[in-house]
Amino acid sequence: MNIYKIAGLVFTICIMSCNQNQKGASKEKQINLKQDMEIAKAQGVITKISSKSFEDTYNTLVEIITNNPNLKIIAWLDHQVNAGKVDLKLNPTRIILFGNPKLGTPLMQNTQIIGLDLPQKILVWQNDQGVVHVSYNDPEFLKMRHGITENKEILATMAKALNTITDKTIGL
Repeated sequence: MNIYKIAGLVFTICIMSCNQNQKGASKEKQINLKQDMEIAKAQGVITKISSKSFEDTYNTLVEIITNNPNLKIIAWLDHQVNAGKVDLKLNPTRIILFGNPKLGTPLMQNTQIIGLDLPQKILVWQNDQGVVHVSYNDPEFLKMRHGITENKEILATMAKALNTITDKTIGL
């Protein structure tokens, strides 16, 4: 019986030490994964400088999207107004959410989590120096972020459309 108790004890120690090594390896994997996930500030965001005032830039953007029969404005937010409602100051900052389900839906059929980044959005913002910017998510980055392997032509169409819309918005 003593031999069985000793064997059982040795077996238990071996199992516990194996689990500890696995936990350590798992923690190391988590650290490596976290490091791999770290992104640079504004990675995947395209920003352009406008030659127009904030209001003119924003109004031009609204007009371009509204007059495009393929696009629909879904929502817009005025972050500056929202900040003011809680007695905080913010430079002019507005975002427009818009989309084309004929383009977005096939992407979500490929990977539904891209719904976090769709519909598309364009941010018009003014910095402390009064410079007006227009920013949006780069579809090429969204492809990498969500592991999209299909519908590359849709992403190319989106990239071209966003570039054209924002170039017109800023006065190019």
